[in-house]
Amino acid sequence: MANLKEIKRKIGSVKNTQKTTKAMKLVSSAKLKRTEELAKRSRVYAAKLTELLNEIAQKMHQNNVGGLDNIYFRDVVNPKVVDIVFITADKGLCGGFNAQTIKRVNQLIATYKAQDVKIRLRAVGRKGIDYYKFNNIDLNDQVIGLSAAPNFEQAAAFISDISAAYARGETDKIVLVHNGYVSMIAQEIREDQVLPIDASKLALNTVSTSELEVEPDDDDTLLEALVKRYVEYTMYYSLIDSLAAEHSARMQAMDAATTNAKQMVKELTVKYNKARQESITTELIEIISGVESMK
Repeated sequence: MANLKEIKRKIGSVKNTQKTTKAMKLVSSAKLKRTEELAKRSRVYAAKLTELLNEIAQKMHQNNVGGLDNIYFRDVVNPKVVDIVFITADKGLCGGFNAQTIKRVNQLIATYKAQDVKIRLRAVGRKGIDYYKFNNIDLNDQVIGLSAAPNFEQAAAFISDISAAYARGETDKIVLVHNGYVSMIAQEIREDQVLPIDASKLALNTVSTSELEVEPDDDDTLLEALVKRYVEYTMYYSLIDSLAAEHSARMQAMDAATTNAKQMVKELTVKYNKARQESITTELIEIISGVESMK
């Protein structure tokens, strides 16, 4: 009977876990819908900002004899210092979501170190921070809470310190790594070169049809302001994209956990019924044996 009680206790425990994982799945599903809508609106703004940045850069490229000569577009062939900014979640229970980001960051670290490049890590999210602290790897900057609740002002302040270091020449490149949202069942690692801006992605050599007029004396000032906002919004959008992917990954993980719990309950129920049947059979045999011995 002790064995039966133990099996029954396990069934109750697994059923409670199943209720929890099912509830977490529903919560993540609701949060994902809200984050998806925010991501869609943010994507439109980011596209317009990139389009405007492209127009200003294109006009500067056409007006300057030597082409586009700006610190924010001046790529370094052999960087000496690289800042890697990466985003992870503050919570777990989302499958391999955080592990995939950390794995990509470790690959970048190994690649740059092989080229004798100094790496400075900037972490957003508790899971990534805890991982590198546990492995005794120094972090130049860290923030907790921002990945769970993206805020433009906080995101802008975080990335502005790093872009200011780039402008001062303290770092040659800023790379942003995060796990991005593809669909409700898929995420992908995204690696963006924040600064310098990759001029190859801009249509600098095409003929401009824009009616935008920029005074030569103002183009550098305007471009710098646009780049600043572009960098800030890239950070903010990456946080939203990462949060959507986190909810998607957690929803998948909780769905899988709920399914596994359901299967485990079935297996334990079968095991319980077999044990109960064996117990009843044993009792019947003992009763019959006792009756026979009394004859």
